[in-house]
Amino acid sequence: MKKVVTKTVNLDLVGVNGNAFMIMGVFQRHAKKEGWSQQEIDLVLAEAKSSDYNHLLTTIENHCEPKNENDDD
Repeated sequence: MKKVVTKTVNLDLVGVNGNAFMIMGVFQRHAKKEGWSQQEIDLVLAEAKSSDYNHLLTTIENHCEPKNENDDD
């Protein structure tokens, strides 16, 4: 699946409540905190909501990349 936006959010979805609205909310808060524009966030969320739950989860996961605190990136 292609990424709608080429950026990723430093977010690990493990442990996040599996409710679709919770997943989208957590993603949106982290993206805002990391300086994403509202348009970028809206593009990802629109794609995520364009199909079923599995598509939503895959789309959000494709735009998340948890980083270790020890990484120098």
